[in-house]
Amino acid sequence: MGRLTAFGGRLQPLAPKVKAPIKVVEPFYQSKAWRELVARIKRERGNHCERCGSTKRVIADHKQERKDGGADLDPANIELLCFDHHQRKTAKARAARALGGQGTGGHQKSGSPSGS
Repeated sequence: MGRLTAFGGRLQPLAPKVKAPIKVVEPFYQSKAWRELVARIKRERGNHCERCGSTKRVIADHKQERKDGGADLDPANIELLCFDHHQRKTAKARAARALGGQGTGGHQKSGSPSGS
């Protein structure tokens, strides 16, 4: 197959029109209470992903996200995740929220499936 040469160097790649938003950390995650809870959970459970056992970039994450009504400082609502599992879980929760559901990241709230 031949190369297109008629346009020469006149075609330039398009500049991206949408830039990713800058990540802004919520003040809650800088609070003394949150940092102390995370340190305690990592001491008690071990500093590893609770899904795959990885020790790389372990993040304390809310099983039921705060914006979906999850308890802020309840150890039962905290799961230690590696960066990859955290990203997957968060993306799944955002997608569920965008579709009008609660983004629980794969964790059901207690009670009946209909929420009643």
